[in-house]
Amino acid sequence: MQNRAPQSTAEQWPKALASLIDSVRLPSFGGALEKFLATQCHFDTLLMVTFKKSFKPIVLHPTDPAEQSLTLHNYINRSYVLDPLFNAIQGDLGEGVSRLIDIAPDSFETSEYYQTCYKDFDLIDEINLTIELDSKVTCAISLGRRTSRGTITRAELTRLNEIYPIVNSLVRQFWLSQSQEYIKYEKSEGAMKQALSSFGSGILTPREQEITGLILQGHSSKAIANMLDISLGTVKVHRKNIHTRLNTSTQSEIFTLFLAHLKELDPAATI
Repeated sequence: MQNRAPQSTAEQWPKALASLIDSVRLPSFGGALEKFLATQCHFDTLLMVTFKKSFKPIVLHPTDPAEQSLTLHNYINRSYVLDPLFNAIQGDLGEGVSRLIDIAPDSFETSEYYQTCYKDFDLIDEINLTIELDSKVTCAISLGRRTSRGTITRAELTRLNEIYPIVNSLVRQFWLSQSQEYIKYEKSEGAMKQALSSFGSGILTPREQEITGLILQGHSSKAIANMLDISLGTVKVHRKNIHTRLNTSTQSEIFTLFLAHLKELDPAATI
C-alpha cells in the first residue's frame, strides 16, 4: 500500500471522485477509492475487507500479494477473531466512521494479541469506515497512520464524516456488481475461532471460558465486570479460579496455552 497524503482538496477531489464513480463496476474500484480518500485524509496504509459472521475476512484491496504483509496474512487467517474492529462489528457497531482507540478494549495495548500481532502493523492511529453491505456482510475500510504521521486531525475526521455517505453508496454499488468475484474466496471459520470458543473446555466453567475469551481480547477486569453486569470482585474471583485451573499466573501464560490449544486444532496455525 502506498503512502497517501491529501492533495489540494478543491482541485483534486472532484476528479478523483469522478474516477471512483467510473470504477464502481470494475475490479480497480479499490485503487480508485484509495486515491479519492487520499484527497481527504492523510494515511500510510489502507485495507478494505469484508466481514461475514461465519467466514474469514476477505480482502477487497489491496489484492496484489506484493502489498500484503505476513502480518496481514496472519490477521486474515487466524488473528482476526481477537481484533477489536471485528468484535465491535459482531456486537453491532453499525455504520459510520470510528477510530480504533474508541472501540478497542481498555487494556488492548497490553493484550498478548496486540503485542504479538497488531503491534507489527506499526500504527499509531486507525480510522475505520464501516458499511453494511447486507444483513450478513459488513465492509470495513481501515486507514492506518504510523508514528511519523501522528494521529488524525479533527479537520480530517470531519471531512471523512462528510464524504462517508458518498463512500457508503459507491461501495454498496461496487459490491452489488462484484460480490460474486469475491464469494469464491470465502472460507468457513477456521481453527482460530473454534479454539477461542473451546479453549478450556472441560477445565473451565462456561462463565470462566467467557471471561478468558474477553481477557484474550484485551479487556480489563473492570471492563469485563461492566460488560457482564457482575461485580469487580466476582471477576477477580473468576480470574483467580482460571489461573488455578489452568495452572497459570499471568495473562501471557494463558495466551501461550491458547496458542498450544490452537496448534492442536490446526498444526499449521501461528500468530
